[in-house]
Amino acid sequence: MSSNRTFPVSFFTVKTFVVRKYFFVAAIILLSPCLLNTGIFAQLPSFLIPPTEFKAFDTPNDAGETISLTWSISPSDAPDVFYVVYIDKDKNGDFEKEAIRIKSNASYRTAAPEIYGHKKSNGNYHYVQIFPKKVFNGETIDKRRVYYFKLAMVAGNNKIVLDTIASARAHGNWLHLKKTNNFLIMMTLSAIILYFIVHARQNPNMFLRKISGLDAVDEALGRATEMGKPVLFVHGLTGMGSISTIAATNILGRIARKIADYDANLKVVNNDPIVMSVSQEVVKESYLEAGRPDAYSPDNVFLVASEQFPYVAAVGGIMTRERPAANFFVGYFYAEALILAETGASTGAIQIAGTDAYTQLPFFITTCDYTLIGEELYAASAYLSREPMLMGTLRAQDVGKGILIVILILGTILASFGLTFITHLFEAF
Repeated sequence: MSSNRTFPVSFFTVKTFVVRKYFFVAAIILLSPCLLNTGIFAQLPSFLIPPTEFKAFDTPNDAGETISLTWSISPSDAPDVFYVVYIDKDKNGDFEKEAIRIKSNASYRTAAPEIYGHKKSNGNYHYVQIFPKKVFNGETIDKRRVYYFKLAMVAGNNKIVLDTIASARAHGNWLHLKKTNNFLIMMTLSAIILYFIVHARQNPNMFLRKISGLDAVDEALGRATEMGKPVLFVHGLTGMGSISTIAATNILGRIARKIADYDANLKVVNNDPIVMSVSQEVVKESYLEAGRPDAYSPDNVFLVASEQFPYVAAVGGIMTRERPAANFFVGYFYAEALILAETGASTGAIQIAGTDAYTQLPFFITTCDYTLIGEELYAASAYLSREPMLMGTLRAQDVGKGILIVILILGTILASFGLTFITHLFEAF
């Protein structure tokens, strides 16, 4: 009976030991990949196979500050194996100066397409650039100096140095030949612009793409003249340093000229004194061109407020009291855009807006009758003035956009069939 009492204890002891043993083995198997990745069981190669090719040359298309080195990959390349490049000014020197140290699984020719292109074989060669001036701590070095290089492979305590000594001299280049594509694109677009400028001078009625918001300017001004109500022109909130404000003043000049011809009343509100001064001169000049300088009143171009929301309140009050027949919102706008446009819409005015502030475009589109979107704001001055220089430039831009669209479509089709050469024609190195 006593033996039967001790049997269960021994059985469970043996069973617990077996379970722990198998659990320990399973844990080792599961954790072995992590331990290998952390390097606990990683082993460095017992011997190193050096690269078969090692070259040095002056880096092309630079100012003469770097020397390029390239060598073939080795079967011994691994994360724990390093390449070390030594530099010396003498071919028979000690080569103790370390120029660069990199991992053997990094720095390939694929990172330098401006030199080697986009060949798949570039992944079989390493590539680095050496700055001799930095290596020698910025000391003055003769530009005709030839530098000598040796390549070594290092893995832990193992080190092998190639017998090959590569040499090169750094010198500057007059031209960056890899930017030839940029030069050709610039010359092509310049030729197109010059052609259309000459064509616009010979044909003042040259066709320009239709912009509905600009076609409606005459309608809005004619409506204001018939109703005997003023036309309100609202600048954005940026100063004269903004390109959108410059475009707005150009449009203001064209509108003021038509206002003078129609004998209507124009009111221009500003929040910047410099913009106000420029606007006064622009409107005055437009009235002089129309032959009606006596009709110009400097009081119609005025400053209402210099802060954002006081400015909005003042302009909204003008809209509510005088109820202009046409409102022009042209320039760069912020949070006040919707308030101004909603107030103008409540008065029943024809509203034409133009801005390059993409965050405010949805508000203008929903509350205004016509909206000039983005670059249409810049095209407006050429569209309204019909000046040959501006017309030719605008037409050339449209042609250039058409060419780029065709190239994009063609490049997409070719890339779908694995032909990617056209995608590299527009790279800027």
